[in-house]
Amino acid sequence: MELTLLGTGAPAGLPRPDCPCAACALALGSDARAATALLVDGALLLDLTPGAALAAARAGHSLTGVRQVLLTHPHDGPAVELPAGLPAAGRVPDGRRLTLISGHRVLAVPLDAPGTGYEVTSPDGERLLYLPPGAAPAGQSATRPYDMVVADVTGRPDALARLRAAGGIGPATDVIAVHIDHDVPPGRELARRLAALGARAVPDGTTLVVGEYHAVPDLPRRTLVLGGARSGKSVEAERRLQGFPGVVYVATGGCREGDREWAARVGLHRERRPATWRTEETCELAALLDEPGPPLLIDCLALWLTDAMDRVGAWDDEKWAAGGERALGERTAELAAAVRSTARTVVAVSNEVGSGVVPATASGRRFRDELGRLNAAFAAECEQVLLVVAGQALTLRG
Repeated sequence: MELTLLGTGAPAGLPRPDCPCAACALALGSDARAATALLVDGALLLDLTPGAALAAARAGHSLTGVRQVLLTHPHDGPAVELPAGLPAAGRVPDGRRLTLISGHRVLAVPLDAPGTGYEVTSPDGERLLYLPPGAAPAGQSATRPYDMVVADVTGRPDALARLRAAGGIGPATDVIAVHIDHDVPPGRELARRLAALGARAVPDGTTLVVGEYHAVPDLPRRTLVLGGARSGKSVEAERRLQGFPGVVYVATGGCREGDREWAARVGLHRERRPATWRTEETCELAALLDEPGPPLLIDCLALWLTDAMDRVGAWDDEKWAAGGERALGERTAELAAAVRSTARTVVAVSNEVGSGVVPATASGRRFRDELGRLNAAFAAECEQVLLVVAGQALTLRG
């Protein structure tokens, strides 16, 4: 089954008309995108957009063989003119099946937002799932993996989590991002964010073979995200796991009763996280890493270190010299060994404090030094290490 993406952008296209934002300013050449529309084997057109016939011609195809035009979502703005010779556009009721004269079978998939998704099966059995912008499957039961999923990955990464949980996305599923808007800078940053979710984007006019082997983005199993205060490191870490089900959020800071500012921070983090994520408040990280289970998001190692230093009396010079330093080193080594041997997907957050002002106290300098050592030991066991500065993620490894 051949799939030609006549457009891969949001309904308003990219760049948006008259939009002054930086993402739109950078959306040039292959990063410019028309509204998403898919041509399947020259026989089925999914979504009718302005300039569809011209887009098909530029991609080396014609719409003359199209036998069915299906819409997935309400289209704002003026009515799109139907190219001559095309059948009238329509939508299939949720749960209904449609068999085309070409032999393709189409199933309308119910969604949690206005619109309809379509599961397309070719005469040879390849399976494609196409979802409209801002939508995810509603109540989908377990199924075998699709060969290809084409969806709003940047706008609804949780749709991937639902599909993975239901078995609709497997290790070999080719996930293609469409409905791409100006909420993510184009080019390298878009490719980086999609790769972290196991997806990719292609330029308008690209023809793909559904079911053909394609190297799925290699997801790093262990990632360390470093950054200064309010750098965006936690947002980056959370974003990397939004497309995966059953994530366990490991909060190492506790609840701190009576601290309103801390409670506000915790509340902000909870509001950002998907409702399906589970939270554990603990500093026993080695035990969690040794257990099998869903992905872990650890936030953060600096608070884990504070707890570890409390346990060994590291703030007191005499206790530090009398065995506290050795005890802390053993605890750090235990954590690094657990990261090395874990079978779980792990994303950990930590502060980068070694580039600022030298702390005025001996205990402050001790914490700075030990956090630097902990970060280095943890990073040595990770496939990917990122440094976040002003909300921008720089790849240090991987």
